Amino acid sequence: MTAPIRVLVWGENRHEQLEPEVAQRYPDGMHGAIAQGIEANLGARARVRTTTMDEPEHGLTEGVLADTDVLIWWGHAAHGEVADEVVERAYRHVLEGMGLIVLHSGHWSKLFMKLMGTTCTLRWRAEHDRELIWTVDPTHPIAQGIPHPMIIEEDEMYGELFDIPTPDELVFISSFSGGEVFRSGCTFKRGFGKIFYFRPGDQEYPTYFHEGVRKVISNAAEWAVTLRSERTLPTLLRYNTGEFYRGADYEGALSPEAAAAQAALEAEAAQA
Repeated sequence: MTAPIRVLVWGENRHEQLEPEVAQRYPDGMHGAIAQGIEANLGARARVRTTTMDEPEHGLTEGVLADTDVLIWWGHAAHGEVADEVVERAYRHVLEGMGLIVLHSGHWSKLFMKLMGTTCTLRWRAEHDRELIWTVDPTHPIAQGIPHPMIIEEDEMYGELFDIPTPDELVFISSFSGGEVFRSGCTFKRGFGKIFYFRPGDQEYPTYFHEGVRKVISNAAEWAVTLRSERTLPTLLRYNTGEFYRGADYEGALSPEAAAAQAALEAEAAQA
């Protein structure tokens, strides 16, 4: 029997604490609603946990991340409060093979921006727009079982230009009441990790109770699992001619003689 996917839903959990209408809309938090959708769709195929920003180390300790196959990220009001060391830790785990699903305003999280290497900016409007989500790639695993188009009656508008690298795969695009369009379902590979960005989900709307949205996130959780026997970073190794299996640790770009000379020069400079 295949082991269940270990899914961790990370929620900033600021709006739910500070805005009563959001707490009423999401009584178990947005992270809770997202987790419930995955449980409803995947059942025993997933072990779903949640954590929030206010937990020690934002709930993203080394042990927790090592025990996570797919991390789902929702943040908005407190991107700057996420500790840099936690971002670096999560970044390393993605490169080592942890899947990452970034939702809605998580486009501006430190983690997503670091992985993309761009500003990740866009245009937006919060005026109860209708969103149509169009499937660009109907054969993609994330698109299975999703209506074409999928209709979200009310949500925040995101529009182009979305300053991200060209996606490896474009699964969905969205159109809005004002005529704007947006690349709303994009996949990327970074190191050994698989990343999916999905646009819907502002705190002002009950989007994470939408059955289609829940199905997309659940499909993405299954897709984002990296099939490797261990979690390691891509590594630079030196191989002797004819040696295919055992690499030697990288010792630098200089020959041993040149490296010794460089070290001597640095020692002289330090004593001067």
